[in-house]
Amino acid sequence: MNTTTHEHSPATPAMDPITFEVVRNRLTAITEEQAITLKAVSGSPVVTDATDFNVGTYLADGEIVTMGPQVLFHSGSMASVVRNIVADCSDDPGIREGDMFILNNPYKGALHQQDVSIVAPVFSGGERVAWVGCCAHQIDMGGLNFGSWGIGATMVQQEAVLMSGVRIVEGGEIRGDIWDMVLGMTRMPLAVGLDLKAMIAANNVAGRRLIELFDRYGLEEVQRVMRLEIEHSEEQLRDRLRGLPDGVYRGQDFIEHDGHTNKLYDFKVEVRKTGDRLVFDFTGSSEQAPGFINCTWSGMLAGVFAALLPTLAPTLRWNEGLLKVIEIEAPEGIVCNATFPAPVSAATISATWVVTNVALQALSRLAATSPETLPDATAVTKGSMSAFVINGLNRDGTPYGNFLLDSTAGGGGAYDDHDGLNGSGDFCVPRPAITNVESHEAAGPILFLYRSIIADTGGPGRQRGGATVGLALTPHDTEGLHGMIVGHGVEVPNSLGLFGGLEGSCNRNAKLHADGRSPVGRISGVDDLAAWPGATEDFGAKPGFFGIARGDVIAYSFQGGGGFGDPLDRDPRKVAADVLDGYVSAEAAHDIYGVVLAGSEVDEAATEARRAGLRSERVAGAEQVADVVAPDGAVWLTPDIFQSGDEVRTRAGALLGRPGDWVEGTVRRVVPPLQHGPYIALHEDLELREYLCPASGRLLWSAVSRIGAPDLVPVELR
Repeated sequence: MNTTTHEHSPATPAMDPITFEVVRNRLTAITEEQAITLKAVSGSPVVTDATDFNVGTYLADGEIVTMGPQVLFHSGSMASVVRNIVADCSDDPGIREGDMFILNNPYKGALHQQDVSIVAPVFSGGERVAWVGCCAHQIDMGGLNFGSWGIGATMVQQEAVLMSGVRIVEGGEIRGDIWDMVLGMTRMPLAVGLDLKAMIAANNVAGRRLIELFDRYGLEEVQRVMRLEIEHSEEQLRDRLRGLPDGVYRGQDFIEHDGHTNKLYDFKVEVRKTGDRLVFDFTGSSEQAPGFINCTWSGMLAGVFAALLPTLAPTLRWNEGLLKVIEIEAPEGIVCNATFPAPVSAATISATWVVTNVALQALSRLAATSPETLPDATAVTKGSMSAFVINGLNRDGTPYGNFLLDSTAGGGGAYDDHDGLNGSGDFCVPRPAITNVESHEAAGPILFLYRSIIADTGGPGRQRGGATVGLALTPHDTEGLHGMIVGHGVEVPNSLGLFGGLEGSCNRNAKLHADGRSPVGRISGVDDLAAWPGATEDFGAKPGFFGIARGDVIAYSFQGGGGFGDPLDRDPRKVAADVLDGYVSAEAAHDIYGVVLAGSEVDEAATEARRAGLRSERVAGAEQVADVVAPDGAVWLTPDIFQSGDEVRTRAGALLGRPGDWVEGTVRRVVPPLQHGPYIALHEDLELREYLCPASGRLLWSAVSRIGAPDLVPVELR
C-alpha cells in the first residue's frame, strides 16, 4: 500500500511583517507574470482561451511556493514532476544553471501524456535555490490516435511519447536533437512547438524575476518568506481542522466504459479526520482498467488537492503547506493508483476527475458539520468532462486539429445559501473560460448551430444546481472531418447532490446523419434535435473515432451541477423565476419541486397541497413537522441530522439510531432515473436510492449505488 505523509514543519523565526508582505505578494506577481507570458506566446486555444495549464514556483526540493489559479490538477502534480527530476537527473545528466527539463510521463509525476511540463532550476551564487515551471495540455503528442487519447490502448507505451525528465534546454539554448525528437512525434508540430516555446519563455521570465527578488532583498530573506508562507498555510488549515469533529466522511462515484467494454468502475474514499490531520483512504475502489481511464499516484494526489483547496482552504494561500496536513492511502493496482504499464491517457477527464468528485463529497460532508465551514460545502460541479477532438483538412488544404473544451461550461454545484452557477466552469478551474464560437469557426472548417443553456439539467434542490450548456456543430467549407468524444457520465450522473439535493444531468452525445439538406437554420437549439428527419445515432460514453460528413451534425451536452437540500423545500417563487428564465420546465416545477403555477405566478394553496401529497408518497403518514431544538452539545452531521450522545435524530425529531447504524433508521427507496429529471440515465448495474426522514418525508440524501451494494454511511462521528 502506498502512503503519502508529511511531518509537521518546525517553526521559523518571525521576520519583519512589512518585508514579508512585500516579498510574498511579489512572489504571487511573478506567478501571474508567468501565466501572462505563457498565454501571450502560445497560439493554442487550449491555453489562450480554455486556460488548460498552470504555472508555479518551488523550493529547491520541489515544495510548492506559489501556483496559478488555472487548472488545479496541474498544481498538485507539478511538485511531483520537480521531485522526480531532482531524483533522476541530479547525477546524470546533472542539473545546471540555464537548463530546463521536459516531462510528460504519468509514472513520473505527469497526469497524462498530453500534459507536458517544462521546469527550470533557479541558481543564486552557484547554488540551486528554487525551481520555476509550467504545465500545459498539448493537442497531440503522438500515439495511436490524434490527440493522444489512447482509446483501444492496452499499455501506456501505445498512447504517446514518454519523457521522464529530458534536458530540452542546456545552458540557455534549446537542444535541437531533443526538439526534433519531441516534435517528430506529434501530428501538430507547429502548435506544439509554439506551446513549448511559450513555456520556456514563461520560465525565463519567472527565473529572472526571482533572481531580481533575491538581489533586492537577499536570498536568505526571500527563502524565509517562502518557507513561512508554507508554514502559515499548514498551520491555518490545521487550526481549521481542529474546530471540526473527528469522524469518518465518505464518498463514492463511478465511471462507465474503459475504452474496451462498458464495464463499471467504483471509486470509493473514506476521509478520516483526527485532530488536525486528514487521511484519504481509497481502499475498495475497483482494480485498474485494461483501458485508458486509469490515473497514477500523481493523478490521484492532484484530484485530492483540487477538492481540498476550495472546500477547506478557500481563503488560505495555496501551497505545499496544505499537502502537509493530508495523508493518502491507496492499494497499488487500483483504477486511481494504477501500476506500470497501465494506459492512462484519459486520466485527467476520467479517474482523476472522479477522485475529485468523491473527495469533494467527503470533504463537503466534513465542512457541513460546522457553521463556520458550512458555506464552503458544495454539491458536485459537473462531475464529468467531455473532450471533443476533431481533425482533418482545413479550408486551404493544410492539416487541421482542435481540442474543444466547451464542456467546461457545465453546471456548478449548489451551496447551502445559493444556487450553483449556470454554465459555471469546472471545480478544478478557478478562472474558467471557453473559446468564443467565432474563434473556433475562424480557426477551422466548422460551423456552430447553437451553444446554449439547457433547461432541467441543474440538479433540483432547496438550492438548485447550475444548468449546463449543450452545442451542435457541422463541417463547413470541407467535405468532412474526423472526431472523437472522450469522457464518461452518459450512464452515470456524477454530479451528485448534497443533503437531499438531486443529481445534475448526464452527458449526451449524438450524431445526426446528413439527410441531403444543410442543417443550417433547421437546428438552432436542443429542442430541434428530436425533430431531425434523418437517422440519429446515440454515441454513448466512448464512441471512438467517427467520420463527420458534410451535412452531419454532432450534438452533445454536459453534466449540470448537483442540488443542495430537498427540492420540496425550495422557495416556490424561486422555482417560478427559474421557469420564467428557462432553467426549469413547468413540468419539472410540478413533478419534482411540487410547485403549481398559474401562468407565471405560484398557486400557493395548490402548491402546498401538491407538496404534502409528494411527502406522503415518499413516506406514508409523513407531515410537515416543526423542527426540534437540538440539545446542548449536539453535533450536526448534516443540516437535517444531528447526533446527541449515542443517538442520531433528524431535524423533525425522528430517531434514526446510533452513530454506526443510523442509516438503517431512514426510509430507503429505489426510484427510476426519470423521477430525478429528464436527463438522468443509469448504467445497467446502477440504481438511484433515496433516504428519507420517517417523520417529515424530507429527502435527507440521494445516492447512485451499485444494485445490491450495501448502503453507504456518509458520516460517522467518532
